[in-house]
Order: sequence, then C-alpha cells, then structure tokens
Amino acid sequence: MAARVTAASGWTCPLCGRRFARPGQTHVCAEATTLGEYFANARPHERPVFEAVYEFLSTLGPIHVEPVAVGIFLKKRGSFVELRPKSKWVAISFPMPRRVRHPRITRKPIEAGAAVYHYANLRRPDDLDEALQEILAESYDFAE
Repeated sequence: MAARVTAASGWTCPLCGRRFARPGQTHVCAEATTLGEYFANARPHERPVFEAVYEFLSTLGPIHVEPVAVGIFLKKRGSFVELRPKSKWVAISFPMPRRVRHPRITRKPIEAGAAVYHYANLRRPDDLDEALQEILAESYDFAE
C-alpha cells in the first residue's frame, strides 16, 4: 500500500525531513521510515488496523503518513491521528473540539487548549465501526 503524501501547508524540518504544523516546531529530530520498514518488525495486528484507519481517513481528504519508531503519525497539516502499537491492540489518539463517548475509548480524554484528546484501542480492523468513523471524520475537520 502506497501512502499518499500531499503538499499540505506546514513546515518540513531541514534536518530530519519530517513535516510539522508550525515553523521550528519542537520535536525529536528522527527521520521517518517507510511503511515497509515499519511493518517488517510489527506485530501481526498492527498492519490490518493501520490499513483500516488509513483507508477510511483517506476518503476524507489528503493524509500524510509518517512512520516513526514509536508508531505511525497521520497528518493533515500537523499531527492529527497517532497509531501507537501495544502488545494486543493499536492505541489510536485524536483531537476533538469536545468530549465524545465510544466503547473503544477506554482512557480519560485529556484537555489541551481548544482540543480534547481521545484514546481508543483497536484490536482488529472491524473495531473501527461506523460510530468511530464518524468521530474520526469530525476530528479530521477539527484538525484544520
């Protein structure tokens, strides 16, 4: 699966080549890898969950995929969805303008400025049900 890389506005670090929302944004300067390299050492449940999330999000508009050592960051302008591998699931985090509820959201949401960050656990692709897709679509719109 080839990830779509877009010309979304933002800033690209001249040292590591990663894309961020703001010029000079503080970050750990580590080069992103390819999806192939990332999944070469991943647990079996990671790729199917990524593919389900990416397939859905790419229907909403441009997505930049950035695999790094700690997980996969999906970006519009800056980070918007993070997929972090766990031993039996993939933890997905995303910002919302408000608190939302869903059975897969198992951790207390964290408020940060105007955003409320939510965390859901996806064990398999069908955990990304229609209700969670609607939440992610709202998050995509909010992430401008």
